[in-house]
Amino acid sequence: MKLDEPMIIVNFKTYLESTGKKAIELAKHAEKVSKETGVQIIVAPQFVDLAKIAESVDIPVFAQHLDPIKPGNSTGHILAEAIKEAGAVGTIINHSERQLHLSDIQASIALAREKGLISCVCANNPATSTAVAALKPDITSIEPPELIGTGIPVSKAKPEIITNTVTLVHQINKKMPILCGAGISQAEDVAIALKLGTLGVLVASGIVKAKNPYSILRAFADATQ
Repeated sequence: MKLDEPMIIVNFKTYLESTGKKAIELAKHAEKVSKETGVQIIVAPQFVDLAKIAESVDIPVFAQHLDPIKPGNSTGHILAEAIKEAGAVGTIINHSERQLHLSDIQASIALAREKGLISCVCANNPATSTAVAALKPDITSIEPPELIGTGIPVSKAKPEIITNTVTLVHQINKKMPILCGAGISQAEDVAIALKLGTLGVLVASGIVKAKNPYSILRAFADATQ
């Protein structure tokens, strides 16, 4: 996986359309589009589907979350070693639906780095993105929570959030890949996001719940080129 080229991360969340057999189908659509276009497409399935999807497709697979824990007595938590062994190459951290304290974000980033996992850390505003960037994750993603799942893209509704984030984060690390998410549902949204300075998008329902996920993914991929 290359961190200096456009990318699309598809977060499967816990939709029925991206669970079990349907999760594998969706991952295969992503793989097909990636191979056709050469665009990096990463899938982030539910934990119970992680291993079988990693075995089924030849594209990067991320976990949806990582807990800053060591092996032992942490029932119900997500272990970095388990993510790695399941075949994932990275993980989302601090999604708005699974937020962590800043100290736990720092510990999760460090743990991911220690285990050779790529960290994509989400933040809800430019100030938080700046704080996150100082912790040196591999990728930062800006996602205003009020737009998530609305179909109203951040790249159109609040472009200043993206441009401010890009400016502030790049003052800390000029090479930091920045993604944006929330409401991304059309190819135009992706194209605008890249023009605003991001390297791609983190998307969920716009792909997962689409009637034809392959065609939407293909349009997204084409919009990055």
